[in-house]
Amino acid sequence: MRYWISAVCVAVCSLLANGCSKNISRATAATVFSVKGKVAFGSAERNNFELVTIKSRIDDQDTVRSADGASVDVALISSALAQLSGDSEIKIEELRIVKDGNETAGGMRDRVARIRLNRGKIIVLFSPSDKSGSQFAIKTRQLTVKPDSDCLFCVRTDGTTTRVTCAKGKINVSGEAQAPVTIAAGYFAQWPTASAKPIAAADDATAQIDVTESLEAGERLLDEAFRWQDRRPL
Repeated sequence: MRYWISAVCVAVCSLLANGCSKNISRATAATVFSVKGKVAFGSAERNNFELVTIKSRIDDQDTVRSADGASVDVALISSALAQLSGDSEIKIEELRIVKDGNETAGGMRDRVARIRLNRGKIIVLFSPSDKSGSQFAIKTRQLTVKPDSDCLFCVRTDGTTTRVTCAKGKINVSGEAQAPVTIAAGYFAQWPTASAKPIAAADDATAQIDVTESLEAGERLLDEAFRWQDRRPL
């Protein structure tokens, strides 16, 4: 599976780049794989939104909002594929790439994606390339999630409570009021809490649902990425 994920990362990367110069850092945009129901994006500060389509360009500082029962699958950067569930909202705080060389011959040096989950649920498949760096983080009111290796995980929050569930790999979670914690596959943790010690997902019905939905979403995101690759013009 690692081979196929790496292949997808290389393919999706070509769509996300906005042109490049040697050692130049540039803002980039999320790629929309699919959208179900009513999902809007735009500036929350100006209350200026439009509906998401597969042709939409979701940029740095945009807010994405999904209606109840809706969802959207995106590549935030080539190494971070995500599914935003219904009745959810994220803000794209940073999307950036660093290229070394020109558009046809240059290599990717770094990819950065930082988002804030204001409410709802997001599932992320993180698969960093062996040949370039990837930095990814999700913030909520209570904590920050930073994967540093291949992993599949889910974050959900209502603004007051945040739950993080890991379906594959390991993820690192830190909060202002509590020590950092590492959550392994098949475990979850919730904040705020007296103890952030991970709990087995098998002991919690909601966590079991999150693991199952994460595994399904991960397969879907990979399939969509491969299908996008087949649609690319020659």
